[in-house]
Amino acid sequence: MKIIVCVKQVPDTNEVRINQETGTLIRDGVPSIINPDDKNAIEGALALKDIHGGHVTVLSMGPPQAKEALKEALAMGADEAVLLSDRAFAGSDTWATSTILAAAIEAIGGYDIIFCGRQAIDGDTAQVGPETAEFLNIPQVTYAKHIKAVGDRVQITRYTEYGDYVIEAKMPLLLTAIKELNEPRFPSVRGIFKAYSTDDVKVWTLDDLKIDMTQIGLKGSPTNVFRSFVPVKEKNSLIIEGQNGKEKAAALINKLTDLKLV
Repeated sequence: MKIIVCVKQVPDTNEVRINQETGTLIRDGVPSIINPDDKNAIEGALALKDIHGGHVTVLSMGPPQAKEALKEALAMGADEAVLLSDRAFAGSDTWATSTILAAAIEAIGGYDIIFCGRQAIDGDTAQVGPETAEFLNIPQVTYAKHIKAVGDRVQITRYTEYGDYVIEAKMPLLLTAIKELNEPRFPSVRGIFKAYSTDDVKVWTLDDLKIDMTQIGLKGSPTNVFRSFVPVKEKNSLIIEGQNGKEKAAALINKLTDLKLV
């Protein structure tokens, strides 16, 4: 079984800071991690490899520093890592990113399953996985919380807020993982030594892929961020006056009525 896992390196923070002049995230001084849902995707791939054997390739698009995320995936047990890094990719929105990932997956070829995390914590769009499947013209099942491979098919329990669905799809297909799918394993000592003592991460540039230049990068992105900002947190209080509890209750009801809250 040949499995490809798409991962993203993201800032390790819940306190997002925005450059007010450029509207971009401030990453200086913020450590980076593998996107949490992508770790569940890696574990999902490794668990299938443990049962059925095979080969797991982790794939990421980003600057050279994203090698660290791929090395962690190798330390967890992945067999191969590929980083897509080129200035021509800069500014890509989800459409352009999916275009690049799909081209890389086609270059790798021979895959049975592609795993992606449900969504990235720095964008929260949940679009890259499904868009990649569309570009590859293969089936997709999102929000996978349980997976079982049987022959040339995969049985997936798909989570929704209205209840779970059991879906069966034929390989090749793309799955997006949620945290309920599994508990990601820790890198092994042997895996850490091997991943970090060598530089086994392959780096592919635009020249390694068959891509229409008009579909990638900032100019090729059909969407762009108009404005980013951090909401201002404000707290206001109002003291309800009255001679007794009955008067205060009546004043409170009147106030809530004026605000159309009751």
